[in-house]
Amino acid sequence: MSWSKEFIELDKKQHDRTSFDCGEPELNNFIQTQAAKHMQAGISRTMVLPALLPLPNQKLPICAFYSIAPSSICRDNLPAEMAKKLPKYPIPVFLLAQLAVHHEYHGNGLGKVSLVKALKYLWQVNAHMRAYAIVVDCLSVEAESFYTKYGFEVLCEHNGRVRMFIPMKTVGLLFEGR
Repeated sequence: MSWSKEFIELDKKQHDRTSFDCGEPELNNFIQTQAAKHMQAGISRTMVLPALLPLPNQKLPICAFYSIAPSSICRDNLPAEMAKKLPKYPIPVFLLAQLAVHHEYHGNGLGKVSLVKALKYLWQVNAHMRAYAIVVDCLSVEAESFYTKYGFEVLCEHNGRVRMFIPMKTVGLLFEGR
């Protein structure tokens, strides 16, 4: 199967959420039952990479998706060198809340593509609404390994998960070369 060239905002009328299966029940449940509700409530935004061909129900399968939201962190969780340069109040960050690839597309590089698209999108948002970093809460050791490969560092433990981050300055180097 082939996929679209662009990520677009989730539209439950166009996109078949029920057929999505990345192998991780928590991520499957999110896209199938929560993502649209969170968008409607103004909590997060979910972007999907649809397949090119529709299913018999005329909806497009979701090949991959990511979900983002504004958030904040306590500066005490940052490495000491970074923290000492920041104010004592909560530090604004972007949360890469979810990122998943349908199991049929594993091994095609869509995890990396999804991450790069999410980082680029958040870098563009950062031009209008500043954040210090992008954070992600890892569901598994495999997820932690994936994000480490792309420059994320361990920040702390949050809700029983490893929370990782990448500074916006580093993201800027990827897209602006600064």
